[in-house]
Amino acid sequence: MEQNIHRRHGSAWSVTVLGHVDGTREEALTALRERVDRFDPSVFYTVKRRRLYGDGDGFMLLVEGRFARAWHYRFKLAELLEDSAPPPPPPEPKPEPVERWQPPTPRSPKPPKPPRPPAPPREVDIPERPAWLGRDDLA
Repeated sequence: MEQNIHRRHGSAWSVTVLGHVDGTREEALTALRERVDRFDPSVFYTVKRRRLYGDGDGFMLLVEGRFARAWHYRFKLAELLEDSAPPPPPPEPKPEPVERWQPPTPRSPKPPKPPRPPAPPREVDIPERPAWLGRDDLA
């Protein structure tokens, strides 16, 4: 996988080997597609848009995050021709279900607030306007 990562003074490229597949090219491409579908870039707090393009030997993933900043990732198949110290074979992984990326669902509007209950009735002997209000003889 090739990805552009943010550094202090700009962006830089980083290359990572995601794994090895012993099998046909089609099996390797299928395994790579599953990895791409599960890939979740941790750079973003929210992903606004995700576009996946197919190429003959791999995939290109374009992700738009906050402030419409676009990041891209390349997932390519490559045949290992020579290795001075091959990695030990990984343990046999259990097949896990592939979760495909789903766009965020729009938030539903808040339900309206229930109406307030009517105010309790006033006592009969309490006047609406006090008798002393507006009298000039009170000081």
